[in-house]
Amino acid sequence: MELLAPAGNFEKFLTALHFGADAVYLAGGKYGLRAFAGNFSNEEIEKAVALAHQKGKKVFVTLNIIARDEDFVGLKEYLKFLQDAKVDAVIVADIGVLQFVRVHAPMLCVHVSTQANIINSYSANLMAELGVKRLILARELSLEQIAAIRKKVPSKVEIEVFVHGAMCMAYSGRCLLSNYLTGRDSNRGECVQACRWKYMVREVSRQDELEVQEDEKGSYIFNSKDLNMLPFLGELEKVGVDSIKIEGRMKSPYYVATVVNAYRKALDSLPKQPTKELCAELMKASHRRYTTGFFFKDEQKQFTEDSMPVQESEFVAVVTKDCADGVVEVEMRNKFSVGETLEVLSPDEKCFNKKLLIENITNLAGEEISSAKVVQERVSIPCALPLKKGDILRR
Repeated sequence: MELLAPAGNFEKFLTALHFGADAVYLAGGKYGLRAFAGNFSNEEIEKAVALAHQKGKKVFVTLNIIARDEDFVGLKEYLKFLQDAKVDAVIVADIGVLQFVRVHAPMLCVHVSTQANIINSYSANLMAELGVKRLILARELSLEQIAAIRKKVPSKVEIEVFVHGAMCMAYSGRCLLSNYLTGRDSNRGECVQACRWKYMVREVSRQDELEVQEDEKGSYIFNSKDLNMLPFLGELEKVGVDSIKIEGRMKSPYYVATVVNAYRKALDSLPKQPTKELCAELMKASHRRYTTGFFFKDEQKQFTEDSMPVQESEFVAVVTKDCADGVVEVEMRNKFSVGETLEVLSPDEKCFNKKLLIENITNLAGEEISSAKVVQERVSIPCALPLKKGDILRR
C-alpha cells in the first residue's frame, strides 16, 4: 500500500519524504481545505514535484473546496499550471470541479476527495465512469463495506482511506458548524474547529440550559478522538486498499515525522504486527485519545472528554547537516542543555530511538555554550551516530 502524508508547507514536505512517505498531498494558495496552512506557491509546487519525482515519490494537489461559481475564475489557468508542472493528481470533491478538470486539463489524474462522501459502489462506479483514477472513501465505512466496494469497482480505480489523525464530527468533513458560529466556512478551507469547544444544550420548551455532562471537566460531545489504524494495516491490505492516508496539514513537522516514520516501519514489516514499541511512537506526537473510527462493527465511543491534545515527547532539534567527523549540526526548536540525554527520531534503524548525551554545545561562532536557547539557533554537538539531515532529536 502507498503511504500518503500531509505537507502543509515545504518543511513538512521535506520531512514527509525523509521519513518514508511514498506520496504527499498539498495545496496551493486557493482551492484547498486548509486555508490557514502554510501552503505552497506555484514555484514551490514546481520545486516539490521535481524533487519528489527525483526520489520516485508522488505529489497530489488538493482542489477539494465545495466550489461556488466565482471560484472557477482563474481555475483554468491554475489547472494548466498544475498539468505543466506534472503533478501526479489533483484531489477534488465538487463534481463541477471534476468536470472542469476533465475538460481543461485532461492529462491530470483525478482523485475524488473524502468530502464527496462516497459510501456505496454505485457512486464509486459513477466516478469511475467519469474518468477518476482514485476514490478516497468516506470515513464512515467499515472494513467489510470497503471490501464490498472494492469488489464492485474496476481494478484500475484505486481505493484510498484515511488511517490516522483528526476526525470530524460531520459527515466526512462536510460541516457548517464553523460557518454558522463564526462565519468561517469549513467547506472552503476556513474551519475554526468549533466542534472542539465545550457545549450546552437547551430543550426548546425550557428556559434554562442543561449541560450534557460527561465528566467534571465539561461536555465535548462533538469533539472526536483521533483515528489510529497502525495495528490493523494488514486488515486494510486484505480488503484491497491501495493507499493509506495520514491527516495533518496543519500539524507540526515533528508530528509528520513521528507518524510517517511509524507507519513506514509498520508497512515495511507486514505481514508482521507492529511492535508495542512502534505503537507507542504514536503517543509521542500530539494527539487526542485514539479510536479506530468506523472500521469495525463494534464502533467505539468516538467523542473525547476534553479539547486539548497531548503528547509524550517534545521536539527539541532537527539535524541540518549529515553527521561528519563525530559532530552534527542541528537547529534548535526547544531549549536543550549540556548534560541532557535526548532521543533520536530517524528512519534509519541504526539511529531510531537511540540516546544521545549532550556533552557540549558549540554555536556557529565557535563558542561553547551551556544551552541552546535562541529560537532556531544552529549549533554543533558531538555525535557518534550516523545522523542524517532531517533526523530529529526529542526529549
